[in-house]
Amino acid sequence: MRHSKLRLLLHSSSSSSSALSSSYSFLTPFRRLIVPCLNFSDADASSSDDSSADFSPLPFPRRTSYRSGEVSVETSAGRRYSFSREWLSKLALMEKIATLLANKGWDLGFLSSLNVELDECNVTQMLNSLYDASSDGALAFFFFRWVRRHNGSDHGLRSVCTMVHISVSGNMNHIAMGCLREIARNVSGGEQWIDLVFDVLRETSRTREVLRTVYSMFLSCCIYENSIDVGMEFIKRMKRFNFFPSVGVYSELIRSLLESKNLGFVEELFEEMPNCGIGSNKLVMSLFLRELCAKGALEYACKLIADMQSYGGEADVVVYTIVINALCNQGFLREATSLLYKMMDIDISPDTVLLSSLVDGYCKAGMLVEAVGLMNSLSCIPDAYVYNSFILTLCRNGDMQEVSNLLNEMFILGIQPDSVNYTTIIDGYCKVCQIDQALKILAMMLKRGVNPTILTYTVLIDGYVKIDDLQGAEYIFYSIQKQGIQPDVVAYNMLMNGYTKKGHMHKAYEVKDMMLKDGISPDVATYNILMHGLIKRGFAAESRDIFNELVRRGLSPDKISFTNVIDSYSQDGNLEEAFLIWCSMGREGIQPDIVTCSALLNGYCKRHHMQEANVLFQRMLDAGLVPDLILYNTLLCGFCKEGDLNEAYRLLTMMKEHCITPNNVTCMALVCGLEKIGVQNAVESAIIKLQEVFAFKHMVGCEFIS
Repeated sequence: MRHSKLRLLLHSSSSSSSALSSSYSFLTPFRRLIVPCLNFSDADASSSDDSSADFSPLPFPRRTSYRSGEVSVETSAGRRYSFSREWLSKLALMEKIATLLANKGWDLGFLSSLNVELDECNVTQMLNSLYDASSDGALAFFFFRWVRRHNGSDHGLRSVCTMVHISVSGNMNHIAMGCLREIARNVSGGEQWIDLVFDVLRETSRTREVLRTVYSMFLSCCIYENSIDVGMEFIKRMKRFNFFPSVGVYSELIRSLLESKNLGFVEELFEEMPNCGIGSNKLVMSLFLRELCAKGALEYACKLIADMQSYGGEADVVVYTIVINALCNQGFLREATSLLYKMMDIDISPDTVLLSSLVDGYCKAGMLVEAVGLMNSLSCIPDAYVYNSFILTLCRNGDMQEVSNLLNEMFILGIQPDSVNYTTIIDGYCKVCQIDQALKILAMMLKRGVNPTILTYTVLIDGYVKIDDLQGAEYIFYSIQKQGIQPDVVAYNMLMNGYTKKGHMHKAYEVKDMMLKDGISPDVATYNILMHGLIKRGFAAESRDIFNELVRRGLSPDKISFTNVIDSYSQDGNLEEAFLIWCSMGREGIQPDIVTCSALLNGYCKRHHMQEANVLFQRMLDAGLVPDLILYNTLLCGFCKEGDLNEAYRLLTMMKEHCITPNNVTCMALVCGLEKIGVQNAVESAIIKLQEVFAFKHMVGCEFIS
């Protein structure tokens, strides 16, 4: 096939092309969520029985500490860390606290015999007085913990909320998060309890800005505790006082609501955002669109773009690119194109990233002519990335002549192919077994000063393996090492696959040893290649040893791994164990496919357990798997060897219904079944039956001619 329209476009385009990045990055707001921790390092931390000491602290900048005197600590690396104050003893801290509180009118008297009752009201006022006098949040937190141990009971809600505000004011957000998480974890009294928490936090606040931060932190804790409904109710109360969550909290809420598939709450959230005054609605909505597209909710994403202005946001080329790219990836090209023109109708010009994404979608769908038409209509100037979209599709179709034409056009127009272009073309020639042409492209690549990547060499190794030229594969592999390039695990696997295909298992093991020596860890594909090679050579038990090694190394077996193990047990006649492994795949989150089922069915049929084979076949159909010709032939052979022609004829009818054309194996299986029941002229009878079922005009032997 020749795509003359494409070449016409490229010849008529300008010789200069716009630069295009192959990826598009979006700004994601950073979530400032500190892991809660109440085990602050005070002098008596080792004896603390605080239940919240289970949390592990994260470093927080400029954390206040109660230390005095200059101390320098020298590390093993020779660096010196200086501290402004050295640690005070517990007694010295309590004396300091008593002095500060006395200056504020609180006479604690002798610390072992207090003159003031440490009830919640007094503790709340004393915490505020202590912080006002010292501006030291760490000192207030020490007193907060000391009171808890002295009273032998937990603090009330008001004193905890006071400590939260002091912690935020004193730059100790990790302490505040620990307290708020305890509150969020225990919100179980319904709306009355939510009202109480909201009001107490507001009443104990020190400044409006601190209160805004505390409200956002509490919402983060609700999200962390999976109390999304509580969080949404809390936002309603914040709105009454013109408080709105931070951008990070909005982002976390969006993610959580998407996980729970509660889009109704999301709409409610967006209705509130226009009044929040944070100036970041577009940023949050862009994040939300990305999440929607990642979850596959494309219809809702399109609706959100249309309604974005009503939610206080503004659609731009970035948000349109997010949705159009997602539509293209899912194959909804008509919808993506329609959205492009809607965008242009409101005077938003597409950029090169958006156009490249749309063109790439058409190319992946094999619609090259339509892609060229789109480029013509938009006066799009192609670059190396756009060219690669066309080249990749043509290579998949095996149309290497057209690929060669496009490569020449790039040279004529002054567009320099990059390593991706060259590697794609080399891979295309390897797939059609034209290694000589692939090597010519490699030579051209080197001559033009484009350095091949490890992927370039890997596809060449795979190309040699495809034509059973192991000597050529070895030459490429070892030439990589001579150039000082370290082969990756894929290159090793390609060479190993070539050896196993030819039955050279000793060389395959040598490649594995070489990998380990070079510091390359084998992956699941490595073990799958070895397992498959051993099974083909009849070493089923040894293949299971490889599977066990895979598991011991901490790798997760994939579908191919399980299929190999099932095949090995089936070959050994241990059908019970094979069936148990087949059943265990679902527990591992791996769904068996046609190849897996064929491996198990083949074992049943070889051992003449046709009843079990039929049950498994029905289970496979109930699971929605569509049998292929190999599986049908496996069952046909099994039933025909048993002389069960009724079941064989039923399978032929199913093949006809699923538009699966029989081959010589099908015919010979039927001949075997007819001979089993003593039919004379079995070949002729089999041919007549197949002509009857599949409406073949005539056959030569067991060859079908429609």
